[in-house]
Amino acid sequence: MGGVMVWNQIKTALLLGALSGFFLFIGAYLGGQAGLVVAFSLALLMNFVSYFWSDKIVLFAYRAKEANPGDYPRLHQLVEEIAKKAKMPKPKVYVVPSANPNAFATGRNPNHVVVAVTNGILDLLNEKELKGVIAHEMSHVKNRDILIGSVAATIAAAISFVAMMARWAAIFGGMGGDRDGHNFLELLVLSILAPLIATVIRLAISRSREYLADETGAKLLGEGKGLASALKKLEAGSKSRPMRMGSETSAHMFIVNPFTASYLMKLFSTHPPVDERVKRLDSLKF
Repeated sequence: MGGVMVWNQIKTALLLGALSGFFLFIGAYLGGQAGLVVAFSLALLMNFVSYFWSDKIVLFAYRAKEANPGDYPRLHQLVEEIAKKAKMPKPKVYVVPSANPNAFATGRNPNHVVVAVTNGILDLLNEKELKGVIAHEMSHVKNRDILIGSVAATIAAAISFVAMMARWAAIFGGMGGDRDGHNFLELLVLSILAPLIATVIRLAISRSREYLADETGAKLLGEGKGLASALKKLEAGSKSRPMRMGSETSAHMFIVNPFTASYLMKLFSTHPPVDERVKRLDSLKF
């Protein structure tokens, strides 16, 4: 494993630790031991739901259909070839009816995985580029990124939920001064900053895992030029043909952001800049 790969793993662990610690701090700050237990229980429940059903939810949201091997023989062949290289079971293959050129992987572990590609990506990329994309997506599975992303997203969502409760407490309970040791201003500041800090940490985790999947996929194939070329095409294609279904909350699952990027979306992007990803891929040694 290369030095960059190791650093990305360490950075993910540190960021997840920071996110979890921040979550527990908020629970303890607002409700003491009881608040800590409630916050932790909420995180466990949300993680459980996300872990077991997120794949079904996202496939339904994007109207993905399982790809018939007779209709998509080459696609199935490429997925099977890369699965063997990764020493993983062949995942199920789905196709999303969208002109937006993109792909994602979902599922809770290597034995329960789906790789989904859009019609747009099949029309746009050549075989070498498509192999790079599929290797990237299967690397997300190999690196347990679906689970890590789900954990980060649900903890961040729980922080936002607790912060919303703090905001209501500030409005309805804190106008008269101190309440349970917290004044109106403290609760209001916490309710604003907590979701922002949680989001920044979660996005940093997402960007770190994208870099790691790029590198893992390239090393799996023994070259990164196919993926680098694909990323440049996909970025341009997504700008000209943005996704018309689904939600921006699931943008992190795709290999590039499938939606029209506003200034705010660029500021809080789930993906690293494509130029930087290409630069890192070009610098890899095989």
